Amino acid sequence: MEKPPLLYWLTAICFAVFGENEWAARAVPAMSALSCVAMILWFGRQINRVTAARLAALMFISGLGVMAMSRTLMFDMLLTVFLTGALMAGYLFSISGNKKKLYWSLGLLAFALLAKGFVAIILFVAVTFVYTLLFSSSAADFLKRILTWFNPRAIGIFLLIALPWHIAAIVAEPIFAWFYFINEHVLRFLGKREPHDYYAGAWWYYLPRMVIYLFPWSFFLPVLLFVKAQKTSPRVLHFFLACAWIMPVLFFSVSSAKANYYLVVVMPLAALQLAIALEDRQFGRAWGRGLVGLVLAVLFGILAWQAGKQGASQFSSLLIYGVQGIQFLRAFMISACLLSLGIALVVWRLPSFGLLPFATIPALILVALIGVLQAGAQWTSTQPLVAELSAKEVKREVFLFKVFEHQSSLPFYLKQPVRVVDSRSSDLFWGNKLHKNDIVLSDTNFDTLIDRQSVVLVVLDEDLDKNPKLPDNQTECFLCKKYAYKFKKIKKIGRSTIFMN
Repeated sequence: MEKPPLLYWLTAICFAVFGENEWAARAVPAMSALSCVAMILWFGRQINRVTAARLAALMFISGLGVMAMSRTLMFDMLLTVFLTGALMAGYLFSISGNKKKLYWSLGLLAFALLAKGFVAIILFVAVTFVYTLLFSSSAADFLKRILTWFNPRAIGIFLLIALPWHIAAIVAEPIFAWFYFINEHVLRFLGKREPHDYYAGAWWYYLPRMVIYLFPWSFFLPVLLFVKAQKTSPRVLHFFLACAWIMPVLFFSVSSAKANYYLVVVMPLAALQLAIALEDRQFGRAWGRGLVGLVLAVLFGILAWQAGKQGASQFSSLLIYGVQGIQFLRAFMISACLLSLGIALVVWRLPSFGLLPFATIPALILVALIGVLQAGAQWTSTQPLVAELSAKEVKREVFLFKVFEHQSSLPFYLKQPVRVVDSRSSDLFWGNKLHKNDIVLSDTNFDTLIDRQSVVLVVLDEDLDKNPKLPDNQTECFLCKKYAYKFKKIKKIGRSTIFMN
């Protein structure tokens, strides 16, 4: 009930076609990211900036944030592809008056709505309103341009796609309308949504994250200040591209609810504006490109030095590609430093390569991140837990203690539902509150159940014993429960401990 179902539908189709495996689960965000690449290339042809669009596509798909989000089963990459398409088609309609572009724009907006709710409409309206205002020559011209969006056929296409599911959800669940429109949108924006499973931040929260998301390409931003443009792009295009990333960043910055992954929605058009600005400046010229390489080399060198000073930590216990964690981190940073120096030399001495050599840095980062994720699977995945149960040939029902969302992939790997004991899960908050069910068990019911049934109970470290940092944990921890003595500790895996009665 929390989010529209488009991601679930598409994922279910991938499961039906490819089977229930991790590759199929990641297919939707991965294909969404590739679709963004295709749209950037298509839009580049529409505005006669093919070369810049190719660079923007490379920047987008190799940016650090997009590399992570395109491998994560979340709503945001799917929202990005449809909202980006809606904005692109809307811009082309605004400068050409072609109604087919309007139909495409509102049709794609409807799918963006089904991907992640009314935030898609809010962002679309904010971007479209502001760049139309900047594009208009007078108040009358602005009003005329705005009214052209209210085309009956275009609105009909939007409603035909978006309305049926919303009507069905309201009929099936009477509280849906309040929950979806008020709790999930208005109260989330104000920081009063229940449950409060998100965090806050300062007004500048997203600014450093913009730099991280576009890394390493964000290091070319200073080049725009010191290299003069050799040609000028249409002002209306820059107005549109600027609004397409500034307005969402402003909206998310003003909102009380903050999340790192929100930013992915601005990346396609932010990358395109940066690429166009660099093309206008001959891609930063040879000395500018070389300087960026040197700056990156210095950055990685400092990080390599800092990595060497790190003491014992959770990361140091990992074995990455056969190397101890801290040693791997230092070797990676040194490799990235040397690679950046090599790139600086190549782009300075061989200007014909343009910015392409810089793509090797994200490639190196991707290899490193895959190694870290594989080595730290016990901390980031429930696969090792399931493998341990399979190795012991455990046939017992598996229960989670208190929290579901931190181990929500467990039912996927076990191929069966997983029940929760004495739940404090945000993901299950409303479902458990509104409907009687046998997914969430009280302490009393669970105590009765384990007297007649052998089970596996998975407990997170934070819920294992009393924690002075969590006052509410003093009487609610697992070892505080009267049935705790009935269980025997089997094995600790990552942040979880397996118990059996």
